[in-house]
Amino acid sequence: MLERLFQLSAHQTTVRTEVLAGITTFLTMAYILFVNPNMLAETGMDKGAVFVATCLAAALGSLIMGLLANYPIALAPGMGLNAFFTYTVVLTMGYKWQVALGAVFISGALFFLLSIFKVREWIINSIPMALRSAIAAGIGLFLALIALKNAGIVVDHPATLVTLGDMTQAGPLLATLGFVIIVALAHRQVTGAVMIGILIITGLSIALGQSSIDGVFSAPPSLMPTLLELDIAGALDIGLISVIFAFLFVDLFDTSGTLIGVAQKAKLVDESGKMPKLGRALLADSTATMAGAAMGTSTTTSYIESAAGISAGGRTGLTACVVAALFLACLFISPLAGAVPAYATAPALFFVAVLMAGGLTQVHWDDITDAAPVVVTALAMPLTFSIANGIAFGFITWCAVKLLAGRYKDLNPALLVLGGLFIVKLGFFA
Repeated sequence: MLERLFQLSAHQTTVRTEVLAGITTFLTMAYILFVNPNMLAETGMDKGAVFVATCLAAALGSLIMGLLANYPIALAPGMGLNAFFTYTVVLTMGYKWQVALGAVFISGALFFLLSIFKVREWIINSIPMALRSAIAAGIGLFLALIALKNAGIVVDHPATLVTLGDMTQAGPLLATLGFVIIVALAHRQVTGAVMIGILIITGLSIALGQSSIDGVFSAPPSLMPTLLELDIAGALDIGLISVIFAFLFVDLFDTSGTLIGVAQKAKLVDESGKMPKLGRALLADSTATMAGAAMGTSTTTSYIESAAGISAGGRTGLTACVVAALFLACLFISPLAGAVPAYATAPALFFVAVLMAGGLTQVHWDDITDAAPVVVTALAMPLTFSIANGIAFGFITWCAVKLLAGRYKDLNPALLVLGGLFIVKLGFFA
């Protein structure tokens, strides 16, 4: 049955290899089980329900990817988009979390339509690589600021906006230690470095009396506080248009980049460098996003950590199905997830930020008409606490600079239309 479903022989792999690859991928991305509920709970969402929604969305997305596309790529709620959901859409813009879930659902539906009608390639090709790199790096800087805030290392100040927190407190010290541990383990190529770092800091926190734990295993919490609570009608508010596009764009770029990068590493591309079942992979992503929003979590996307499983030999969808099974098994460890303090997940956020900022190496810094919009995009996200604002400023700056510099060949109709729409949005619907 497994041979018929996943064509193991044709991909020169075995069941044992695929299972080990699935375990490897799961360990590298399981930190989302602790980070996502902590983050979304700040919006007022039930932490237990978000934990269940995170497990189910990751399991569903990975299962569809494995069975429909037969790719060894796992999915889960995306880092960066969950921060945008919490800190920008809800806590800054003031929308209810139900409305934010509605915006996630609409973005997933649009992604689904783009995948069906194959418009994805046109959109991706219309956005310059420099801007795509800037968006990724900006999300990284956004996560870094949130991580420092959650750890208590950076706090607000009436005169300087931000300043250094009290470094004599347990939270900042443990968060700093956690980051160093994660980086050191990652350098040594230890599987699950991020999750190990979170668990070590959580253990130290409990030992020092800074937090407590009520067991490890239990029946899954109720999903009812968030199930089908999304407000799609409220998300159609004109002020949320840029938010929906931000969810859509970031998911589109993130998923496309991850799929292509991971597929190349696994040698799943054809002679022309294209993925044979790209459409099916995108359908898995968009379907999981809509289902996740219905259950109560932010955008579900393909994880670059899938490369770890591919390095361990994963070549088929069986790897993704193993990841799905492990996420389902995690439904029974909710007490452990509830014991993880914010300063234990902060190092994970900062580590992901470091990885995402690496996209800046692809920018042509000697071309000032590229470099300036990139810096504007990357800095606008953390400083305005909004991915949507960063994207808007980036598109506007790119179009304005290229036009005035006479670099018309670097522009296309899609860029000009989007730049104009963002000007209207910021000018009249901010």
